[in-house]
Amino acid sequence: MRFSKGLVMAIIALNAIFTIGVLYVFCRVGSEPTVLVGAWFAFTTGELWALASIKKNEERNKKDE
Repeated sequence: MRFSKGLVMAIIALNAIFTIGVLYVFCRVGSEPTVLVGAWFAFTTGELWALASIKKNEERNKKDE
């Protein structure tokens, strides 16, 4: 349980850092890396979705036992 909480917090922190970096690049260059932003958030959302699925299955298995 502690590992998953740490992972969620790390993903949130990485998303915040990534967002700040993209905003900095946008201010300097004047162009947004649209595909990179989409890919990044799709990846992190997928990771969180997979973690939630794993936790859900673990809870279901505990309940069945």
